[in-house]
Amino acid sequence: MDTLSYKTISANKATVQKNWVVVDATDQILGRLGTKVAKLLRGKYKTSFTPHVDCGDNVIIINAEKVKLTGNKWNDRIYLSHTGYPGGQRESNPARILAKDPLKLYKKVVLGMLPKNKLSDAIIGNLYVYAGSEHPHAAQNPTAIDLNTLK
Repeated sequence: MDTLSYKTISANKATVQKNWVVVDATDQILGRLGTKVAKLLRGKYKTSFTPHVDCGDNVIIINAEKVKLTGNKWNDRIYLSHTGYPGGQRESNPARILAKDPLKLYKKVVLGMLPKNKLSDAIIGNLYVYAGSEHPHAAQNPTAIDLNTLK
């Protein structure tokens, strides 16, 4: 038995193949969209996945304002933030955050599904969110992907 043929190949920054992917958020549920986008950003759908390397794809989310939340979560869910000053705790709901800046809501959702380490800061930089159906990344030739086909 040749044991040298069973070596595990570990990807590094030089050997990683990063692709550009477009995801349409129209009529998608925010949490389920977030889990699949987090897996795409992390690279878990690739056979060359390595936990300590940024081997995921660059993800572009279009039609961000057309996402859905089940129940009355648009108004009942509360996100807290702090300004850093005494008495500076602020609260907001997803409807207010989405109206002001869709990227902030998606980053908050996806960042909660990534590991809490330095690598997640690099990974979240590969997420691009746009409210309309147009995006400025046409030069990268992104491929459209249907999230309903992913597990």
